[in-house]
Amino acid sequence: MTKSQLMQALADKTQMSKKDVINLLEQLTTLAYSEVKKSGEFVVPGIGKLVKVNRKARMGRNPATGASIQIPAKTVVKFRVAKAAKEAVL
Repeated sequence: MTKSQLMQALADKTQMSKKDVINLLEQLTTLAYSEVKKSGEFVVPGIGKLVKVNRKARMGRNPATGASIQIPAKTVVKFRVAKAAKEAVL
């Protein structure tokens, strides 16, 4: 499903205008990013949560040359699927 199809489907299901649905999801996205940055996680009930995780430095391999390289530590965002979502899909 494309973004446009998603917006149209939500607009049809909620009886809201497509413009209002787009604005709502943009605000939700902005809120999610700021909350993850500030507190380290953002929960979407029934779907899952975004979690900020610190990765350790590690050794890797350049696939083109086979040479070992040092990969530095960094912070990444991961998505953890909720148990309810797993059960609904599987």
